Amino acid sequence: MRAATLILVVLLLLLQYPMWLGKGSWLNAWNLNHQLEVQQQINQQAKTRNSLLDAEVRDLKQGTAAIEERARSDLGMIKRDEVFYQVLESPSTRIAGKQAMASPASAVSIAGK
Repeated sequence: MRAATLILVVLLLLLQYPMWLGKGSWLNAWNLNHQLEVQQQINQQAKTRNSLLDAEVRDLKQGTAAIEERARSDLGMIKRDEVFYQVLESPSTRIAGKQAMASPASAVSIAGK
């Protein structure tokens, strides 16, 4: 009787092996499902990035506002008949500004002067 039980248990384990550890196992299916979720997130991020780039390309092709903005910010260009003013802070103004950021009470007293 023990031999028959042992044979049945071994047979059951041999039948269960492909389901748990084989090529089409639950573990493998779970792993593939996890990889699928990660790839879907990557694809969604790529779609979002592509749509932003597409909008920027359309804006650059159709309008001059984006080109003008890039020329002003990246290249420091100005239009004709415009006057460029560069405002430099003196060291005392920077120190006062830092003190104003440090404590609200000092900001009120500096502003009141």
